[in-house]
Amino acid sequence: MINHANVHEALGPEPEPDFLDQSELADNWGKVWGASDEISRLRSVLMRKPNPGIKRICQHHWNETFEACILPDKSGYWYDQQPPDWDKIIEQHESYADTLRQEGIEVVLAPDLPDTFTKSLYTRDPLVTVPGGAIILRLAPRMRRGEEQSITQTVANAGMPILGTLTGNAVAEGGSFIKLRKDLAAFGTSIRCNSEGARQLRFHLESIGMRLVEVPLPGYLIHIDGGMLMIDHDLALIDSSQLPYTFILELHRNGIETVEVPHGEHWAVNSLTVSPRRVIIGSHLPLTAELLADKHGVQIVPVDYDEIEKNGGSLHCSTMELRRDW
Repeated sequence: MINHANVHEALGPEPEPDFLDQSELADNWGKVWGASDEISRLRSVLMRKPNPGIKRICQHHWNETFEACILPDKSGYWYDQQPPDWDKIIEQHESYADTLRQEGIEVVLAPDLPDTFTKSLYTRDPLVTVPGGAIILRLAPRMRRGEEQSITQTVANAGMPILGTLTGNAVAEGGSFIKLRKDLAAFGTSIRCNSEGARQLRFHLESIGMRLVEVPLPGYLIHIDGGMLMIDHDLALIDSSQLPYTFILELHRNGIETVEVPHGEHWAVNSLTVSPRRVIIGSHLPLTAELLADKHGVQIVPVDYDEIEKNGGSLHCSTMELRRDW
C-alpha cells in the first residue's frame, strides 16, 4: 500500500503566513488589495459613469413637501427645482476621474446599468473594502437593489478577493462605514443601515482584527460620510450637527482632532482624501478649503462637482477605494 502521508506532509499544508500577509496577497492575488484606513496613499478606486436615467427628471416632478424632484416610478430624486444639466454632470464626473488619474490613482469603471439605476454612480455604497479585499453589502432602497451583483463582478474581475456578503434582512451601505485606524471602524446605523447589517459586518471584521463601533445617526441622515471625513490619522473634518456627541468624544479619545465644517458648506465632509492631508474637494466650497489649508496644512485639490451633488451624493460617494497603502 502506497503511503501518501509523507508526500502530503512534505508538500503542505502551509497556513502561515496568513491571508493578510502582503507577500501572500501579492503572490496569490496579484496585488495588495484593500485598505486599512481612509487616508493612506490611494492607489485604485472604483467608479461608474452617471446613469442617463437622470435625464428623465423634469421640473414637473418637483414635490414641495420633500423639496425634491421625485420620479413617479420612485427610481430617482433630485434636490433642485431645475432639472439636471446632463452635459454638466458628464463634464464634472469626467473631470473628477481625470483628476484622480493625475494624482496617480487607477480608476476602475463598473459597467453601465439600466436607466432606473439613477444613483449607481455612487459606487461607495454597495461594498466596503478592508485589508485583503471587499465585503459586499445589501443596499436598502428598492431603487438601488441589484447594483450589488454588478459591483461584485467588477471587483472580482479586477482580481480583488471577496471576503464576505451580507445576507438575510441586513441592510448596510458603504457610505456609512469609515475606517478610523487599522484596528477600528465605525458604522452609522440609520434609516438605510440597520443593526443586523452592523452585526454581520462585525462578524466579517473580527477575522481581520478590526473592531466595529456602531454609531446611531441622528434624524434622517443616511450615512456617516454625511457627518465626517478623515483627513489624517489624527484629524477629521466633521459636521457636529450630524454626529452623536458620544461619538465625537470617542474620536477625541482615540487622538483624532475634529474640525467643524464652515456653515453652508456641509458637502465638504463628503470630499476624498488621497493621502494624509491631501484632499480633493469641491471648488464651490472655498471656506472649507481655506480653513483646512491655512489652519491645518492640508493640500487642497479642487474640482467642480456642484451639479452631481444635487443627485444626493458628492465626491466621497462617487468612489470606493480598492487599494490604499497599508
